[in-house]
Amino acid sequence: MSLRRLLMCRIAFAGTTVIIGTFALAQGHATSGELGSCAAYSGLPSDDNDTAGMIFIRGGTFLLGSERHRPEERLTHTVRVDGFWIDRHEVTNAQFREFVTATGYVTLAERGLDPATHPGMPKELLLPGSVVFIPPTNVGSGGRITQWFQYLAGANWRAPVGPGSSIAGKDNYPVVHIAYDDARAYARWRGRELPTEAQWEFAARGGRDGEDDWSSAFDAEGKPIANTWQGIFPVYNTNEDGYPGTAPVGCFKPNGYGLYDMIGNVWEWTSDWYRPSHPRGKAVNPSGPELQDLALTGGQSPSRVIKGGSFLCASNYCARYRPAARQPQEVDLSAAHLGFRTILNRSDGETP
Repeated sequence: MSLRRLLMCRIAFAGTTVIIGTFALAQGHATSGELGSCAAYSGLPSDDNDTAGMIFIRGGTFLLGSERHRPEERLTHTVRVDGFWIDRHEVTNAQFREFVTATGYVTLAERGLDPATHPGMPKELLLPGSVVFIPPTNVGSGGRITQWFQYLAGANWRAPVGPGSSIAGKDNYPVVHIAYDDARAYARWRGRELPTEAQWEFAARGGRDGEDDWSSAFDAEGKPIANTWQGIFPVYNTNEDGYPGTAPVGCFKPNGYGLYDMIGNVWEWTSDWYRPSHPRGKAVNPSGPELQDLALTGGQSPSRVIKGGSFLCASNYCARYRPAARQPQEVDLSAAHLGFRTILNRSDGETP
């Protein structure tokens, strides 16, 4: 069931899930890295170099998907991708602010949904706002997902934990509460695109092929090397990685291609429509299914594939901090653990 449908069910059967006000949430952006910038390689949109902050990934062939873990990651199949440029890390608050300042763009979380295009949507979910994580206080109530993922009126990229919060001093943190069209608008403004699922997964593997494992998030001794949840989600986080919420970009060791935070920190949008499996057969530069080929039920919003997991992924919940892992996300819903990075489909980074 989609997150929006879960929220709608809560509204229908348990009272409103929308919260208006300011919360001191435990998932708030981490304080341990607040003053440090970690590895800021991004290059702002105002830079003259159109590949500033990007790394060129040489084309190659790999086995996309996994047969060992989740059903939606099957079937594995051979994929070829051409060379492309990709951001070293997730788009930051500073980068997104430049875009908004230059264009006057207003994100979906700031303007709310149009009732005309969302008939039957509870009015609470039409308000400007976004999904946040709120640690449950009643552990004995059955562990329902809507205890901790709730729609918060007034939450957006400028106010990540709701009215009264801000991103002051957090220029180098990943921008969050970004819906799909928001991410695509930023990418187009920069003359770029969002990665396909195949491009994203190829880049996230960092040059490794074959079945993926947990080594992107933990080292051989089980120590965290990415920003995920350590402990028992959603009630106890040891914060062994140093960050109870999002971390500044580039705080963890990059992968084999020099890319930061492909695993953990925040989920990242891809351009592929979501279908709960992969097709059989070899593919070259696949871009996912067509919208008309999706099996949608009445009133269901289509979803895009998001990848990489987030600071809320734990071994007992989510556990999708692997390159092959994938999840659907409604295109018209943003969240506090969802961001993006961009690509440039240009082969001028190839060496002779």
